[in-house]
Amino acid sequence: MPLGLYMVIHLTTNASLMNSPETFQRAVYMIHSAGKALPLIEWGGIFIPLLFHGILGVWIAKNAKLNTSHYRFASNRRYAWQRYTGIVALVYLFFHILHLHGWFHFGPYLEVIRPLQFAAFKPYNAASTLVESMNQWGGFVWPAFYLVGMMCCVYHLANGLWTAGITWGLWITPAAQKRASKVSVVFGAVLSVIALSAWWAAVAPGPEEAAQYREIENRMYDANLESGVISDMPEKRYEEPAAEASVAPDAQSPRANAQKADSNDSNPL
Repeated sequence: MPLGLYMVIHLTTNASLMNSPETFQRAVYMIHSAGKALPLIEWGGIFIPLLFHGILGVWIAKNAKLNTSHYRFASNRRYAWQRYTGIVALVYLFFHILHLHGWFHFGPYLEVIRPLQFAAFKPYNAASTLVESMNQWGGFVWPAFYLVGMMCCVYHLANGLWTAGITWGLWITPAAQKRASKVSVVFGAVLSVIALSAWWAAVAPGPEEAAQYREIENRMYDANLESGVISDMPEKRYEEPAAEASVAPDAQSPRANAQKADSNDSNPL
């Protein structure tokens, strides 16, 4: 349940980028206003439940007895697809967190993974770094990966709610299960629209839009920092590439050095 709730909030937050980078950045600021308590929230409410659900899910999938080859009923196929999408979703979520969050935030570890273009998301430059991360590796690897992974997560959650209701005894009669199926389908359809909106908002813009987003984010950062909405945490901001060092005089061309020497000689002082 905490994972499902977080997934709905997370996809809705990312879909807000369809409106504007300002809307998305405000939503991210609200999340990160927890400050130093945020890692506790992330691990207590997201990562540990995810690891528990993933380990338990792998055990269930490993011991599942699929019978779709003998019984081609819709419920049997849904049972099988629940296991398939669960495995895909687990792999997807592991790399999704590694790609944008990095899993852990300490120096030596980040120095290893960031050259590999992981831990790419910067909360205080949310839209621009999200768009840039989607354009890595040729601009098509991550969008395809995210599209498949998100849709598997949507199916796994929507169908999982239906099966959970049976396990909890909420709908056990055929009529109740039929009504629950309709609710699950509607929920899955709505969440699919939200997920596809979030995906498109991240993959559609290019480098020019990302640069425009960054200018907006930097202005918002100054205003929100001054008003006390956020704390000054440089590690959450995008770091501009270091400018090339200026050429030292003795590293200039011989012709330039000669001209400089002539100029010095002609100086009466």
